[in-house]
Amino acid sequence: MNRIGHVGKEIFRNLYRNPGTSLSAILSMTLLFLLFDIFWIAADTSDQFYENYLSDLKMEVFIAEEYPDSSIEIIKNEIKKIEGVSSLSYISKENARKELAKLVGVDLLVGYDSSNPLPRSMILTFQAEKLNTANMAEIENYVISQKGVSHVYYSKNWLAKAESTKNIISDIGLLLGGLILLTVLVSSANNMRLTAKTRAIGFYQMRLLGAGKLLLAMPFIIEGVLLGALSAGLGWGMIFYWKDKIQFSSFEIIFPTFEEIGFYCLTAGLLGLISGYVGIRRLLRL
Repeated sequence: MNRIGHVGKEIFRNLYRNPGTSLSAILSMTLLFLLFDIFWIAADTSDQFYENYLSDLKMEVFIAEEYPDSSIEIIKNEIKKIEGVSSLSYISKENARKELAKLVGVDLLVGYDSSNPLPRSMILTFQAEKLNTANMAEIENYVISQKGVSHVYYSKNWLAKAESTKNIISDIGLLLGGLILLTVLVSSANNMRLTAKTRAIGFYQMRLLGAGKLLLAMPFIIEGVLLGALSAGLGWGMIFYWKDKIQFSSFEIIFPTFEEIGFYCLTAGLLGLISGYVGIRRLLRL
C-alpha cells in the first residue's frame, strides 16, 4: 500500500512541480493526435463516398446482332452463375427504344419499326467486394468469352482512377500515422527526460536507500500513460464538440465507432508508456 501511495505522490509531485512541462506535453500531443483524428475521419468519409459512387457502377453486356432471341436465356443463365453478380436485367430492342425516347424526349426511330437498329443488352450489378479493377477485369474476360456476346462496357478508366486515389489516401494515412507516432514518442520522451533531470538528485538518493528501479520508474511510466491517453481523449472531445456544428448536405461525415476510439486512446496510452520508459531509462542506469 505504501508503494502505491509513493507512486501516486510522485505522479502528483511531477505534475505539480512541472506544470509547464506537463501542459506542453498535453498540448503538443493533443495537436498531433487531433491532426491524425481529422485525417482518419476524412479517410473514412472518402471511403464511404467512394463506395456509394461505386455501388452505381454497372456493366452492360451487348448481344451480337446475329444471335437469336431464343438463345438469350442461355447467356443469361451463364452470366447469373458468375460469383459476385447481384442482379441482371435484360434490355430488348423494344425496351432500348423506349429508354432512348425517354432520354431525348422524342422517338428518334419512327419508321424503323421493322428494322430497329438498337442493340440488345444486359445490365449487370455487382456485390461491393467485386467492385475493383482486378475482379471486374476477370468478369469482363469471362463474359466476353460467352457465345453471342459482342462486347462489354463499364467505366473501366473511372474505376481505375478511383481505386488509385483510394490507395494513395491509404498510403498517405500510413505515412502520416507513422510520422505522428514517431513525433509523439520523441516529444513525450523528451518531456519525461526533462522532468527526470530536475529530480535526478532525489532519484539517486532513493537508489542509495535501496529503492528498486521499477518503483522509481513507475511514476514516470504511469504519467506517460495518462498524458498519452488524456491527449488522445482531448482530441476526440474537441472533434465531437464541433461535430453537430459542421454539416455537409452533399455527403455524410463518417466518424469512428466508440469502440475504435477507445482502442485508439488505449494505444495512445501504450505509446505514452513507451515514451515514459525511454525518458527515464538513463536515470535507471545510475
